[in-house]
Amino acid sequence: MNPELSPIPNSDDYLSRLNDAQRQAVTHGTGVSAGRADSSPLLVIAGAGSGKTNTLAHRVAYLIASAADPRRILLLTFSRRASVEMTRRVERICKTVLGDKTGPLVDALAWAGTFHSIGARLLREYAQQIGMDPAFSIHDREDSADLMNLIRHDLGFSKTEKRFPGKGTCLAIYSRVVNSGAPLADVLMKHYPWCAGWEAQLKQLFAGYVTSKQEQGVLDYDDLLLCWAQMVSDPILATDIGGKWDHVLVDEYQDTNRLQADILLGMKPDGHGLTVVGDDAQSIYAFRAATVRNILDFPASFDPPAHVVTLDRNYRSTKPILDAANAVIGEAAERFTKDLWTERASEEKPRLVTIWDDTAQANYIADRVLEEREAGTPMKQQAVLFRASHHSGTLEVELTRRNIPFVKFGGLKFLDSAHVKDVLALLRFAQNPRDSIAGFRVLQLLPGVGPGSARRVLDTMGESAHPFEALKDVKTPQRSGEAWAGFVNMLTALGSHQVGWPGEIAAVSY
Repeated sequence: MNPELSPIPNSDDYLSRLNDAQRQAVTHGTGVSAGRADSSPLLVIAGAGSGKTNTLAHRVAYLIASAADPRRILLLTFSRRASVEMTRRVERICKTVLGDKTGPLVDALAWAGTFHSIGARLLREYAQQIGMDPAFSIHDREDSADLMNLIRHDLGFSKTEKRFPGKGTCLAIYSRVVNSGAPLADVLMKHYPWCAGWEAQLKQLFAGYVTSKQEQGVLDYDDLLLCWAQMVSDPILATDIGGKWDHVLVDEYQDTNRLQADILLGMKPDGHGLTVVGDDAQSIYAFRAATVRNILDFPASFDPPAHVVTLDRNYRSTKPILDAANAVIGEAAERFTKDLWTERASEEKPRLVTIWDDTAQANYIADRVLEEREAGTPMKQQAVLFRASHHSGTLEVELTRRNIPFVKFGGLKFLDSAHVKDVLALLRFAQNPRDSIAGFRVLQLLPGVGPGSARRVLDTMGESAHPFEALKDVKTPQRSGEAWAGFVNMLTALGSHQVGWPGEIAAVSY
């Protein structure tokens, strides 16, 4: 182990802030020898409000404090935000234990992120070994839907006598097939029965979509998991990839899909050093092909079975709320047994209200907001929760009509805003001129360039061994004027790496 990363001795006083179950989860199987882990697989069933994130962060910090090499720890989270928050918590805990050594140690925790981000990183690292160009582009959902639509149009499905499924539906079907591993016919029958009559055409569409991605050197989000799963299905690659880490820790395991479970079992078939945290009662992403079977079947995936620790003390809610929650969860046909409890008492019980429709619901909520205000509860201390951003539409109208001020959190993500996607598309196109979706978007930003002109330019570039040189010989589109020459010069400079990072952003923005 690098001397700079060697932890300093300290007491375990920082663990005294955890309850007994949390300490069991933090310290289970963390004996190490020469920096190598000897831990057996661990499943932490973390009930709502039970301190799951704090427990997982303490486990990572405890590993580091116990001489585990942070460079050999893989931390997989559900979102980028969760990854950042987890790393910050680990840093704060390590600072308590290790003092001045914290900086180098936490900085060495380089393998922390989402399944998709870690998958992208591994694919670039192993690209040549699996016959892939490491300069591949990554399409987001909107880009993928646009490419699906392009293939759909080329195959003539946009002009069928009966209405063919739209690009968003086609992509959703394709994604579920990939992530669930289920046959197309089963996916259509169970989730998209109104599309079952198009099975043959959808197979043709998906084949064309895959071929087009390969020709353009692009991957979509599903490919990041699919290719990773395919890599670890090879025994040699699985041993090499899995051998990178002594400890693999996974958050929100109840919301993983079949591919993600296959990845983990492929890298750690004996479960050595594998920890997953989640709650079967909080599995809510089945619409994204997540399956609660992953967490239910996890213990029996190993011999001997994985050790299970249950976190059932709730720190957020009151006893009446937990009693109601336990009663509902208790109706589940198959689950890990746990009854949430708390020391927080309350005389107020949760209320179940049946409402006729969205309008009545909006009226009811507005009435309660005003009642609470009159009872002395400031509006800033009142909140309305909803499942998705668009679900708040009727309520927003009603609050505005009654002149009730409100602030909405949620909506369009930063990376989904048009100007950000334009910048990213231009950078992608400069890196990979075969990325027709990026090029199609960028070209139409120029004055006088429409879909037809953009397609002709892309076809010309695609026929040349040197796409950017071919771009210089393209006839200048009418009305583009000097903008065209500036665009070609900038794209050529970016493509030839004359401009380094972060100067590329400045060049594009200008």
